This record gives sequence, structure tokens and C-alpha cells, in this order.
Amino acid sequence: MELLKRLTNVIAPSGNEKPVRDIIIEEVKPFADEIIVDVLGNLIVRKKGNGKKIMLSSHMDEVGIIATVIDDNGFVRFSNVGDVNQKALQYSKMNFANRIVGIVTNEPAESTDNSTNFNKMYVDIICDCKVNKLDTISIGDVATFAPNFDICGDFISSKALDNRAGCYVLIETIKKISKTENDLYFVFTVQQELGLRGAKTAAYAIKPNYAIAVDTTPCDDVPNGGKSSLKLGNGPAIKIKDDSIICHPFIKNLLIKTAENLEIRPQFEVLDKGNTDAGVIHTTGIGVITGAISIPLRYNHTACEMVSKSDIENSIKILTNVCEELLI
Repeated sequence: MELLKRLTNVIAPSGNEKPVRDIIIEEVKPFADEIIVDVLGNLIVRKKGNGKKIMLSSHMDEVGIIATVIDDNGFVRFSNVGDVNQKALQYSKMNFANRIVGIVTNEPAESTDNSTNFNKMYVDIICDCKVNKLDTISIGDVATFAPNFDICGDFISSKALDNRAGCYVLIETIKKISKTENDLYFVFTVQQELGLRGAKTAAYAIKPNYAIAVDTTPCDDVPNGGKSSLKLGNGPAIKIKDDSIICHPFIKNLLIKTAENLEIRPQFEVLDKGNTDAGVIHTTGIGVITGAISIPLRYNHTACEMVSKSDIENSIKILTNVCEELLI
């Protein structure tokens, strides 16, 4: 899991995906027939074949913050980049791309209603601003939760597992494929957290026959959790629907059958809210037969997201088998 640690440790919020893209290129280059970085910054890794075009998609970006105002004392006001968890931001360390570290906090309770609100929050930069004269932070600079990767047994905790875990699954699938007649396009997309932007343009360019998105999905297997039936370590989740797609029965049944053949017990994902790249891929052009496989995750969009190592490994097995043996 050293590669997953490297992927999560980099600072790469929406619109600033280059650091994670560079790591992925380094990893997949020996296994690719073609590597393209498109206009928006999507990374398209192709393994050529004469069969149907299959697009497998995972987004590279993570949620974060962007500096909007910097006062004379070095306190940085900010806006969100993506749906970052506001409560999780308080008293979290944030790393800016230039390696400057700050701590997010709220204005004193007596001057606010003590609610969590981006307008009442600021970043306290850990440096002597009078000495540094704020030349290290500029308006528009972005930051993400500080790296904090840990493994304990089957559980992995880190920032940015949404969706570096999905990127890891695609990378390892690329490496493991020994043969395929399919024309495979592994797409590492940008700006998913801002509205599935990269997947839309990539799918338009590729015009795939089939597509499978790989992402994380919230699970509620905690005390007084919500209504989700998903649990960490109980297997990858085959998506049935979310806010942006009802998955095509062909892909859904294909993933179920593949899991069963590999003696992997899947879970099933039905979301009232939330979406993945699949949401825009399936309506591209004349339409794409699309589904998704999801990695259950606790504490979404916080500094301590949590996934299961076995769920990740089983996702790789399922996708590798699909790419090698099916849809020819």
C-alpha cells in the first residue's frame, strides 16, 4: 500500500491535479500503449485492443480550500473547493501547495452564533508572518488536509481516499492485465468534486461502448449511522443507483457475475444523494452502457477517511477479470 500512501499524501484538490497525475504516469508508463493528457488535465491511459471500447474512470481530485483574503496578521480567509466537511475542518492542519502549514479554526463564540460557517472560519498560518511578510501565501493558493496515512489490520485511514483509492484500483488493474482483446481506456479524471467535469469531456473524446466508474461511497456502519446497508470489509459495492444514474442492467449483472465467479461477495449501493463520473459518462453522445463499482468509506471528505484494504483488493480482482475475459 505504499503507492496508495504516495497518492493520498500529495496536495491535489480540484483544478490542481498535476501532482497526483505525475505519480500515476510514473507508475503506468511501462504498462501502457498510449498516454494522453487532454485539455482539461484528464489522464487517459490506453491498452490497445481490437474489441469494444471500454472506459474505466476514477477521479484524481480531492476536496480542499482556496485562499480568498489574507490580513496583516497572517490569518487567511478561504472558500471551499468541493464539498469539504465544514465540521471536520475545525482545528485541522491544512497544507498549502508551497508546503506552508496552517490550522483552521472558527471566530470566537462571542462574536458568532457558534455555528460552523466558512464565512466565520480562517486559517492560522504556522509561521512568523512579520518575518515572512506573507510572501509565502497568495490569494488563490489552495490547501488540503495534511497527510496522515495509517494502516491497522484491514483498515486504512487517510485524507483523500476519495478518490485516490479508486485511482489505486485502476493503476493496479492496468499492471495486472496480461491479455485483452478489448480496447481499454483507463481515465483518471479532473474536477469531479466540482461537478463531474473531466469525465464529461473525456467520454466525449473516447466515445466508449461500455464504461465502469470506480469511486468511494459513504457507509453508515457506525453507532446510530444512517440507512445505508454498506459496511467496511464486506466487499466492494456494485452501484444500483445514485443521484445521477440508474446503472445499466448489463454492467450491473456483469459485475455481480464476475464477483460470484471469483468467490467475492459484493455489496449493493443505492444512494439518494451523491454521484460519480458514471453520471455524465452514460449520457455522452448517443449514450454509453455504464455502471460503477464503489469502495465503502467512512467519514467522507474529512482528514480521516477510512476504507478496507480487502475491499480495494477485491475491486482490483473484479475489474481485472472484466477487462481480460469479458465484453469482447
